[in-house]
Order: sequence, then C-alpha cells, then structure tokens
Amino acid sequence: MHCYITAVHDFLQAAHTALSLIGGLDGEFVGIVALSLRVSLTASLIAMVIGAPIGGVLAVTRFPGRQAAIVLVNALLGLPPVVVGLALYLLLSHTGPLGFAGLLFTPSAMVIAQVTLTTPIVIALVHRPASLLWSEYRDIMRNDGLSRSGSIGLLFVIGHNFLLTAFLAAFGRAIAEVGAIIIIGGNIRGFTRTMTTAIALETSKGELPLALGLGFVLVLLSVLVSAGAFLLNAWAEKR
Repeated sequence: MHCYITAVHDFLQAAHTALSLIGGLDGEFVGIVALSLRVSLTASLIAMVIGAPIGGVLAVTRFPGRQAAIVLVNALLGLPPVVVGLALYLLLSHTGPLGFAGLLFTPSAMVIAQVTLTTPIVIALVHRPASLLWSEYRDIMRNDGLSRSGSIGLLFVIGHNFLLTAFLAAFGRAIAEVGAIIIIGGNIRGFTRTMTTAIALETSKGELPLALGLGFVLVLLSVLVSAGAFLLNAWAEKR
C-alpha cells in the first residue's frame, strides 16, 4: 500500500512539473515540439504531393498490373517502422549508396522516413473515394472531353474533403512515429530530438516530467487529428 501511495505521489509530482514546463514554455520543450511539428508537417505535405496523384491515377486508369499495385499499396500500410529505419540507415550511411548526401542523423532523413511511411496511407485514402467519384462522374467527364489529368483534378475539387482526411491521417501517423526516426535521426539533443524520441529517452532515464509534458502535447495532437478526420468523414457522408 505504501509503495502504491509513493508511486501515485511521484506521478502527480512529475505531472505537476510537466505542466509547469508546458505553461512556462521551457526552451527545450518548445524546441522539441517545434521540430516534431516541422518534420511531420513537411513529411505529410510531401506525401500528399506524391501520394494523391498516384491515388488518382489508380482510380481513373486501367493498365496491366493495376490491381497488383493496389494490393501492394495496401500491403505497405503495415510496413514496420523499424524496418524502414534500418533500410534507410543502410542507404544513407557513409558506406551506403546515398552516403555522399550526408543526410544521416539529420531532420531531412527523418522527413524521408516519415514520407516513406505515410505515402501509402495517402494513396490508399485517396484511391478509394476517388474511385467511387469516378464511377459516378466518369461518363459526364468523358462526354465533356476531359483528359485523364483533367478528370483527376476535377475529382480532387469535388472530393476535396477526402484529400484533407488523407492529410490528417498522414500527419497523425507521422507525428506519432518513433521507430524509424530514432534510427536515422539519432535523437540528437537540440537537432533531431522529437516528441516521441524524447519521450522514449526520458522514460528510460526515469526523468518523467519532460516525458509526461511531451506526452500530454502528443496525445492532444493525436486526439485533435483523429477528431478532425472523423468529423470530416461524418460531414462527407451527410452530403
């Protein structure tokens, strides 16, 4: 019983310190959150630029191997982050084929890892609703003489809500990522330390205040992203 009371007391004390870090805008705390947001937002935008057109192409075109490509994209949704991190480490290390770029243990490498993990999400979340819209508007677009690229662009205008949903899903996946970025980012203080990697490090050291403070922010962001995606889907279904 005494051990339980002590544990609760220690947790509450750590939580109080964590809230003080948040409220006081501690420099290290703000830097970690800012880097996390910058890396994840950049990766999500790049994933949208790459993945959305691919999802649109898969929706409106028919070509040999299309079904295999769709299956592959959906299979990549379950790609283990640590495997992605290991593969990128081998590519970006000094002895790897891309070692000359000097990207290992930099925020750029972390963006690459998150893009690799989030692009399949964007493709999958764009492909399905775009396919449904294509089935509905295909004949009209063909009668109007729209090209494939023009048709994809119009589908994106009509279904802009699913693009935003895809972006939110990509960002939610990116901001919560730890396995890949800790391998290729190195968790360097003041340079590549993000919320997830800092939480893992501080917890392993037994330093709970910073870990809890970052955890509060991360949970808040995750809840906001999930709620946003849910509300967008609900709104789209009512239309």
